[in-house]
Amino acid sequence: MAIQSRNKVSAAFSMSGMTDIVFLLLIFFMITSTLIHPTALKLLLPQSKHQTSAKPFTTVSITKDIRYYIEDQPIEIDNLESILHERIGQNPETYIALHVDKRVPIEYVVKVMNIAKNNNYKLILATSPN
Repeated sequence: MAIQSRNKVSAAFSMSGMTDIVFLLLIFFMITSTLIHPTALKLLLPQSKHQTSAKPFTTVSITKDIRYYIEDQPIEIDNLESILHERIGQNPETYIALHVDKRVPIEYVVKVMNIAKNNNYKLILATSPN
């Protein structure tokens, strides 16, 4: 009388657990990549050794040919304050990132700084790492 084992171990490897993990990672990276909105403008930023960890609500950019943008929409400097006021309101904890090409004269940067000061917005000057 031969005794046989009823439990047989299968030599096949199940990939279903691995595919679940891969799909979860894919969904995670797709969602997090949509949260990042880098500026689409090509600017040559000044260099700095220090970077801030504050998260800006919106960005204001000045290109080398003195064109103003809020995120990637072109605007006139005369309309900048009203557009920022519509987007942000009177929230004192709001950060605005200022992306300025390093060839722009400082007087154009000061105009944006004055608008931020008059509305109590906190301004962060964007720089590239040194």
